[in-house]
Formats: sequence, C-alpha cells, structure tokens
Amino acid sequence: MKINELPTFDASINTTGCCPAFNPQGWDNQQLHFKAKPFVLAGTQSLLYMPLNMGRVFARVQAHIASAGAADPGQQLVLSRDLSPWRAEHLFAVTGPVPGEQMTTLSGDFLTKVYEGPYSKVSRWYRDMAAIVRARGGVPKSIRFFYTTCPKCAKVYGKNFVVGVAEL
Repeated sequence: MKINELPTFDASINTTGCCPAFNPQGWDNQQLHFKAKPFVLAGTQSLLYMPLNMGRVFARVQAHIASAGAADPGQQLVLSRDLSPWRAEHLFAVTGPVPGEQMTTLSGDFLTKVYEGPYSKVSRWYRDMAAIVRARGGVPKSIRFFYTTCPKCAKVYGKNFVVGVAEL
C-alpha cells in the first residue's frame, strides 16, 4: 500500500442513516504506511471502559471535519484506544487541518486484522494483535481499534466488524 493510503471504505450501503455497513474485504492483514498522516485527536470519558460522551464528541468532531472540507469518504478511519478505565482517545483520519480541533500526525508501519463479534472481546483482540506483532519479530508499540459501526447499527446489520491496527 502507498504511504498514507487506507483500504477503501465503501459507504454506499447505509440503511440506518447512521453508520454505513462495513465491507471487510481488503482490510484484513494489510500493512499501512503512514508518514505524518494528519488526524484529529479527541478524547472521551468512560466509566470502567464504557463510553459516556462518545456520541456527542464524535458528532462535534465529524461536524468540524465536514466544515473544514477535510473528510475523505473513501479513506474513512477512526482509531480508538482506552487510556484508562476513565478515558479514551480517538484519532480521526483527515486530509488537512480542522479548525477548532486538536491535530496530530501518525508516522510508521501498521498491521491490520479484522475481527467480528461483540465489543466485550476487545481485550482478547488486543492480546491477539500483540501476539501477531511478536510473531513477526516485532514489539507492539501501540494497538488501536477501528470500530466500524456503532452498537445500534451493528445490531441492524447483524455483524459487528472491528479492525485492529497495531504499530509495528
């Protein structure tokens, strides 16, 4: 894959009016190469890892991204990780600066793996991603997850795909 390129995100099937159905084809076992790839960095509050204000934060960030013209629908990605039982951080891939939001960049090589199942399996998927990186001779630096649909949409579509993204 080229630098800063993501697998294609096909948002054409959206029967819920919220999250499009996720097609995992092309996302599993991919290597991503980022060089100063821009992201919006946003934080959410949690209660024992259960998000409390995610909907409000995501709506605000998405609105700012749209206002800035910094969205790339075919290259959609939000990387999330828990910092503690009380806080999580989220990186929204963008094409450029987004006024009113904190910006950051990612550089490095990353490996993807597609999982399917309930959110309660995230700790198992985290351990699996770390083992995959170690099996390739690496040391897992950071592991984040791309939650492709919200819980309500996952229920409607009958599948809950989550993409693990581990820095090599």
